[in-house]
Amino acid sequence: MGIDGGARRRGCAPRREDFFPEESFRSFGSYSKAFKETPWRLKDRVLSRSNDNTELVEMKARSSHEMKKTLNWWDLIWFGIGAVIGSGIFVLTGLEARDDAGPAVVLSYVVSGISALLSVFCYTEFAVEIPVAGGSFAYLRVELGDFVAFIAAGNILLEYVIGGAAVARSWTSYFATLCNKKPDDFRIIVHKMNPDYGHLDPIAVGILIIITILAVYSTKGSSIFNYIASLFHMVVIVFIIIAGLINAKTENYSDFVPYGVRGVFKASAVLFFAYVGFDAVSTMAEETKDPAKDIPIGLVGSMVLTTTLYCLLAVTLCLMQPYKTIDPDAPFSVAFSVVGWDWAKYIVALGALKGMTTVLLVSAVGQARYLTHIARTHMMPPWFAHVHEKTGTPVNATVTMLAATAIIAFFTNLGILANLLSISTLFIFMLVALGILVRRYYSSGVTTKQNQIKLIVCLVIILGSSCGIAAYWASSDGWIGYVIAGPLWLIGTAGLWLGVPQAKQPKLWGVPLVPWLPSLSIAINIFLLGSIDKQSFIRFLAWTGFLLVYYVFVGLHASYDTAKQFETQKGTKEAEAHWNKVEEGVDGKVSHTPSTS
Repeated sequence: MGIDGGARRRGCAPRREDFFPEESFRSFGSYSKAFKETPWRLKDRVLSRSNDNTELVEMKARSSHEMKKTLNWWDLIWFGIGAVIGSGIFVLTGLEARDDAGPAVVLSYVVSGISALLSVFCYTEFAVEIPVAGGSFAYLRVELGDFVAFIAAGNILLEYVIGGAAVARSWTSYFATLCNKKPDDFRIIVHKMNPDYGHLDPIAVGILIIITILAVYSTKGSSIFNYIASLFHMVVIVFIIIAGLINAKTENYSDFVPYGVRGVFKASAVLFFAYVGFDAVSTMAEETKDPAKDIPIGLVGSMVLTTTLYCLLAVTLCLMQPYKTIDPDAPFSVAFSVVGWDWAKYIVALGALKGMTTVLLVSAVGQARYLTHIARTHMMPPWFAHVHEKTGTPVNATVTMLAATAIIAFFTNLGILANLLSISTLFIFMLVALGILVRRYYSSGVTTKQNQIKLIVCLVIILGSSCGIAAYWASSDGWIGYVIAGPLWLIGTAGLWLGVPQAKQPKLWGVPLVPWLPSLSIAINIFLLGSIDKQSFIRFLAWTGFLLVYYVFVGLHASYDTAKQFETQKGTKEAEAHWNKVEEGVDGKVSHTPSTS
């Protein structure tokens, strides 16, 4: 036991039991028996909800060692900036301005920024109330149950893998600019493969290996590196804005909305990718010294600053050159070459590389903590939940997630990655906003049956009307659909506000203007989903189908066994505690009995 346990504690020499220790996987007979019970087990997991204490205490105990509390609000602000400002602004701005929005790309950033800020409010309340490494997975387990949380978890992991792969490939593009080369000069072109997958990128893999080493070493060390790199990055951004506006030509803004309002929202859905990353900060709540103070300042502060910088950068780019001539790979660097400031493109490229490096680092830290908490529930093998004793970091989860990211980055181009990433992200943010409404308006044993029915009806109206608006936007240029669906959304939200009493109030920090802000977050996220192309939805549905297959055959049975084992252990402990009290009471009576001697 000592040797095996030590090996397992060190995170090496994994055994079958480290991946599938549950009763259902002990033998083929056990699995057959468990699989026959799938309908009943699925019903149990769909209806079961976790609670705050389980996530805060019991789940954390399954990682062998505690994560170190080393972060404050200053660290979180810089993690937020480092997580968000990367390839989205430096690559996709040019692509979307040229192809979808024109100079009105700044409005696209405003729309996606508002959506992201509403999601930040929802994430912040959850992160303060449930400061654990699981982020939105833990929040959804508490409010919407195991099954919904798992589907979201699979898309969270997809979001991180795809996001990291997209940034890593963008890193190669700006590195090529720094070397006066084209991106494909550093890639291996396989002509027999589909062009979307045949431009192999070894540099992207190399940078991900370096990030893995840094992320595994120390969270605080990662924070210090991120702070220094982000500080340099901010200096470069200020330089781009000032130098770019010096070279501004107002005639480039003469055709402000060349693709119409539809183009603005189409670009907004893709540019939501530029805001991805702040949710990684919420996964660091477990390592934060004072979550109630540090998380709201860190999350909201970094998002407001980021949105402001994005809008300024978008305006600057489109004033420097006509939108039709913007370079899709390295727009800011090429823009400076166009206006005759060729030397400036090297500063821009270096700043972009620094920004993308910090995005990759924060993403690596965040995605590993998501996988760690998912593995604590055994929906994923518990081997991934191991926290290294010396570094205080989830080594197994970090290495595995970044290996998957490197494989995707090696093959897949940025356009495919950005659209698919936006779908996963918008879907998760919509669920988190829904989770806030459920958290505020439903509490077992407090909410009456009548109010439960009212809550369900209002949520169905909010979701249905939001889907109706999105579907109508995607399929029609008319207005009648908005006249019908818009008032329905208002009725659903107002019905919740006036007709259902709040069952729970946040103890430390809460989303303002509930239910209006979470309901608006749901509507905007679903609306932006309606602007994404059909092929991306097909890929998204294929991935979700794969998640369902994995859950039915593996994750369901592992998490069911673990939950029942936990309930049994909890019952045993409560019984022992009860009998200890009884025995103490008996002993007390005996000790107070007068002596007869």
